[in-house]
Formats: sequence, C-alpha cells, structure tokens
Amino acid sequence: MLERLNQAMEHIELHLDQSVEVAELARIAATSEHHLRRMFSALAGMPLSEYVRRRRLTLAGAEVLAGRETLLEIAVRYGYGSGEAFARAFRAMHGIGPGEARRTGAALNSQPRMAFRLVIEGSSSMRYRVVDKPDFTVVGFRTRVPLVHLGPNQAIIDFVRAIGPQPLERLAKLSDQEPHGIVAVCDGLDPSRAEGTEFDYHQGVITSAAAPEGTTTLAVPAGAWAVFTTSGPAPQAIQELWRDVFTQWFPSNPYRTRTGPEILRTHLSPDKAEADAELWLPVEPEHG
Repeated sequence: MLERLNQAMEHIELHLDQSVEVAELARIAATSEHHLRRMFSALAGMPLSEYVRRRRLTLAGAEVLAGRETLLEIAVRYGYGSGEAFARAFRAMHGIGPGEARRTGAALNSQPRMAFRLVIEGSSSMRYRVVDKPDFTVVGFRTRVPLVHLGPNQAIIDFVRAIGPQPLERLAKLSDQEPHGIVAVCDGLDPSRAEGTEFDYHQGVITSAAAPEGTTTLAVPAGAWAVFTTSGPAPQAIQELWRDVFTQWFPSNPYRTRTGPEILRTHLSPDKAEADAELWLPVEPEHG
C-alpha cells in the first residue's frame, strides 16, 4: 500500500502545473478515493487538497522570486483564475503578497515533498478483530460540530454537557448489541477532512429498541467493521490508537476504509485518568 501511495505522491509532483485528479491518484494507489483521502489525512496530518495547494504555492513562490515570468503567468500556470486569487492564496501561505515578495526578496514558507514509509517497532501488538455486522440503528442525540484535528473539540464537550448524565443513563439501558453502552458516532465527515468542516456527531447507543421521544436515529447499513481496543492514560491512549490504526494497521493489512460512521466507545476510570476504548471503523477488503 505504501509503495503505491508514494507512486501517487510522485504523480502529484509531475502534475502540479496541471489538474490533479483524486480519482487518478486513487487508481495509482489501487484504492478508493474515500480511503485515499482518509489515509493521507491520517498519515500527513493535513487533507490531500491542502497538501497539493501548499506544494503548488511552494513552487510558485520560487518562481516569483526568480523573476523570469510575470506574476499573472505564474498564477495561471498553478491553476489560479486571476492575479487577485493567486495573491490571496500566496499571502495565506507565505504571509506576504507575491509582488512584495518579488520586490524585497523575502523569505518564503515551503511545503516539502512527502514520502511515506512504515516503521515497524515490534514492541507491541495491536489488538483488533474484523466483524461482519448486520444493519443497525444508532439512537441518541445529534448535533453538527466542526472538525478539530488537535486538542479537545469544545463543541462536542459543550453538547454532551448540555445533554446531562440522566438522559444518557436512561439511554444506556437500551443498548442491546455491540458496541455496548454509550458511544460517540461521527457521520458525514467531509471527504477533505479539512479543519473546520462540519459533520454529524451522535451521542447514543446501538439498539433494536424504539427511539424514545426527543431522540434521533441513524440507520447504518450492514457491512464489515474493524474493531480496535486499547487501554491507558486518557486521552493519550485514544489519540495514539487513532494514529497507530492509520500509520501501522491499514498499511500492513488488506483492508481499506469505506464510507460510513466512525464509532468510539470509551470507559473512563473514576478519576478519569485512565481509559478503556474500542474504535469501530467501517472497512472493506482492499481488493474486494
């Protein structure tokens, strides 16, 4: 998988002054567009579209400083329809407009080329299982929240606090199938995985019972799920589990993510210092 992903990265480099189609990158990587975006975001720490944009502006910056072509010619080469659009994007990355950068020879920011490799540490094994699960329903409470890559998501914290413990305790009694208990469900994530894009966040249970008044439902179709478990300090253990799943498990196993909600069940110790967590990700065979 990583070899093909690096071939896709090389394709990006060869086409930075042309259209970079995600469908073509997915074909080169021998995977789906959804999994490519998800895998890249997890490995690189930024959306694929953001990486392409930053690489283009890195090359454009060098050409601006070289002074051999007009700013408009450079803008058009890298896909900007006007000098104004190019100037806005240039300033957002470099902190200075292209005209001023050319006049002053200013130092610019650079997005290095990325290549991926798998580091095998061998000091620990990842606990996982793959479950074929029939269709099921998430019953609970739903809101729209922005995607936050690092640190706590305050919108989620405020939402759960507003629900209060008693409604969740009543809801927990309806749980009658895996994953058991109250779960956090993220659905409808933007394919770009860009910071600030919104998604549906559910706090609820997996149940066959009727939805109580005032709750929402999410119907989830049948499919395969990769289930990962971890225990350790909170929240570090959970954050490390997400990291390890995408940097170690997916590159070395014949599965890819498929479209669907992502489910996290967390049990905290009384002092909230330790956590037992179970992460459910929708998957399909890599060459199914």
